[in-house]
Amino acid sequence: MALRGAAHSFQNPGPRERLLIACSWAIHAYTALGAVLGLLTLEFAAEHEFRAAFVALAIATAIDSTDGPPARALEVRRRIPFFDGATLDNVVDYLTYVIAPVFLMIQAGLLPPGNTGLVVGGIAVLASAYGLCRTDAKTADNYFLGFPSYWNLVAFYLFCFRLTAAVNAAIVIGLAAMVFVPIKYLYPNRTKPLRPLTISLGVVWAIASLAMLPQLPAPNPILLSISFSYVVYYFVASFILHYRAVMTRARAVS
Repeated sequence: MALRGAAHSFQNPGPRERLLIACSWAIHAYTALGAVLGLLTLEFAAEHEFRAAFVALAIATAIDSTDGPPARALEVRRRIPFFDGATLDNVVDYLTYVIAPVFLMIQAGLLPPGNTGLVVGGIAVLASAYGLCRTDAKTADNYFLGFPSYWNLVAFYLFCFRLTAAVNAAIVIGLAAMVFVPIKYLYPNRTKPLRPLTISLGVVWAIASLAMLPQLPAPNPILLSISFSYVVYYFVASFILHYRAVMTRARAVS
């Protein structure tokens, strides 16, 4: 009886439920706004307005980082069951985390010129297509499996460090290969181990990175060091937690 009553309330929603459904649609629209920012990134990169392109990517990243908690709180999947927010999120992520930043790297000359750069970019795009479509890309214990295609951050730091195109290409190819290696990486706001530390350091990283944006293409070295130290923490913490989990399983088997 209780389930029938709940189903009836969704078929004939009252004022409160209609408001919550409207809010759920607003969350989906908020997520979709990331695609608009991806389009702006492409436009800015094509015009060689790279600072503006990174600003657009930063806003898209902020949206992606903040749309999940209200979506879960509003139970948007239950309130709008015929609209797949996870698919929307993947579509936007592929544009803003993969296509737009890879295009930006090519336009900014971060990759080798001509067909070589296109091949390197294509490797990243294909690897990420595989990574994002894996059913276990996000594990049950809230990790990413394989390098989580943070090409927006890769583009940002390669732009800041101004390494040679050959070194950048090697880094991109190496990270693309890591998409296929089944190592667990932190899901910053959901992985339970080290979560308070990860979130706290993430706030510092965000502040330092945002402060760097107006300074591009020559950010303050101290801010760059503070910002990049979080990337180092992210990889080191991910590898340590993954190794610890592997050792725990090995001891359990033996």
